[in-house]
Amino acid sequence: MASLCEEAIVFNRQNDHPDSLILTMKKIILLVLLGCTQLMYAQENLNFGRQKEIISPQMNTDGTVTFRLKAPNARKVEIQGDFLVSNGNMPPTQEMKLGTDSVWSYTSVVLPSELYSYSFIVDGLKIRDPNNVYLIRDVSSVVNVFLVGNGKADLYTVKDVPHGTVAKRWYQSAGLKTSRRLTVYTPPGYEASKGRYPVLYLLHGVGGDEEAWMQLGRASQILDNLIASGKARPMIVVMANGHTSNTAAPGESSKGLYKPIMMTPDVFNGDMESYFKEIIDFTEKNYRTGKEQHDRAIAGLSMGGFHSLYISANYPKTFGYVGLFSPAILPPASAVNAIYKDLDLKLEAQKKNGYDLYWIAIGKTDFLYKTVSEFRKKLDGIGLKYDYKESEGGHTWVNWRDYLSEFIPMLFK
Repeated sequence: MASLCEEAIVFNRQNDHPDSLILTMKKIILLVLLGCTQLMYAQENLNFGRQKEIISPQMNTDGTVTFRLKAPNARKVEIQGDFLVSNGNMPPTQEMKLGTDSVWSYTSVVLPSELYSYSFIVDGLKIRDPNNVYLIRDVSSVVNVFLVGNGKADLYTVKDVPHGTVAKRWYQSAGLKTSRRLTVYTPPGYEASKGRYPVLYLLHGVGGDEEAWMQLGRASQILDNLIASGKARPMIVVMANGHTSNTAAPGESSKGLYKPIMMTPDVFNGDMESYFKEIIDFTEKNYRTGKEQHDRAIAGLSMGGFHSLYISANYPKTFGYVGLFSPAILPPASAVNAIYKDLDLKLEAQKKNGYDLYWIAIGKTDFLYKTVSEFRKKLDGIGLKYDYKESEGGHTWVNWRDYLSEFIPMLFK
């Protein structure tokens, strides 16, 4: 502003006329007003930027969680999440309340320690939370996630402990005539050591792929933390893609960017079970593994539990440890592969061959609870000993993370 005044004085001296001075002063006042207006506008922009910041989800000191979404033109906004109480088979939802600045909000009840997922529904359209960058793909949808600590979910967090290595490896399947991808976890210190390690083959459900246990199951965090605390023996974990019509997770293969589906044509055709030995052979050729029955475990959830049941029954003296998490039991009548035939005789042989642990777990409200109960009666009838865990809840990752956290410490004793 000083420079403007100095210019006016010079102008006045050069043009010694009252009208010239008045005209110059008017110009100065106009410039000052414009400058002040621009400064105020800039400050308003800065303040507006601060006001736009929305925290969602917000972890409150009382143990509740608040979710927020700015949607000025919405008529109805809901939140859908696995932390809400279900009223049946439909995913539970709750209406959010409209507050100031067109921000909708919902505050949960006090939530126990867990990894949760959620989405927003705006006038019937499901969307992600734009203020939460933490996302996980589940089948063909993507959900936001948040973690409530100070409890069991601390096992699912990345802690300052030695970490294992997670690799994506391709193996050649002669039976399927294609290369397929595996996710392989090697424990902390594997690269620097010369020792041999036991192997857990960990299988996903019908909606998953070779990434599911790492993403939704938090397998690497669980393994790192259990090994670091001395509760689990260091082990290699191999996660295969159970859909043999897919060579890798969506978008990670030559099939391109297709829309994933849950029930692929290969489900129950027997290919996964028939050619599983190729995965074992690849693992034992490329990694320093033990090669005795006691050095191998197989476990899986839902469809992966089904695969684990039939693979372990059809490969005698191969696995010392078997884990069935909320498993499907019987194939449909249309399944004709011999791998599914004569299950009773194969279970009898499995019992005679011996094993270290046969472990079954399921939630009380799981839709597969009845068939698992009938399967247990079959095992009781032939005298095949097993350990059984019955938990609250249903067919959910909340249970499957729990089961993995409990199963791993029991392995390779």
